[in-house]
Amino acid sequence: MEVLKVSAKSNPKSVAGAIAAVIRNGGGVELQSIGAGAVNQAVKAIAIARGYLAPNGINLVMYPAFTKVEVDGEERTAIKFSIQAIK
Repeated sequence: MEVLKVSAKSNPKSVAGAIAAVIRNGGGVELQSIGAGAVNQAVKAIAIARGYLAPNGINLVMYPAFTKVEVDGEERTAIKFSIQAIK
């Protein structure tokens, strides 16, 4: 599963394009976000990616969960979004 890290400064359209590319190649995607701004950008990217894939008959399912990640030697809590395609 491809892991993409999303920050508050990430461009949602760029992240959506990356999501759509991985899904079109038959893979799954996991987005990792730390903080409210990053989660906001991730959710917008998922909605945009769904719009990119819908005309091809591909729908997305997303499962949110908490996860621990290490940033600069410090453990932080992140929200991860596991995304897969359904046809």
